[in-house]
Amino acid sequence: MPLSDRDRAFLAFEAEWRRHGGAKEEAIRAEFDLAPARYYQLLGRLLDEPEALAHDPMLVRRLRRRRDEAAQQHRARLGRTATR
Repeated sequence: MPLSDRDRAFLAFEAEWRRHGGAKEEAIRAEFDLAPARYYQLLGRLLDEPEALAHDPMLVRRLRRRRDEAAQQHRARLGRTATR
């Protein structure tokens, strides 16, 4: 299934948002009229799509790596909390 305009806009935003300055959550609300949590849900699904990887391999791999590292850190924190 080809990428939608919104999918391409999400990837472009992730590639460029730092250049615009300001808080990312505010930019997400202004750009997409979405709550940041919903944006990140949709972005996470998009990163798993082969079409996204084909569209911008370096960006998608970098975002996947960041997502996986954050999930690993979260699991590690939960593991430390459970043993206390």
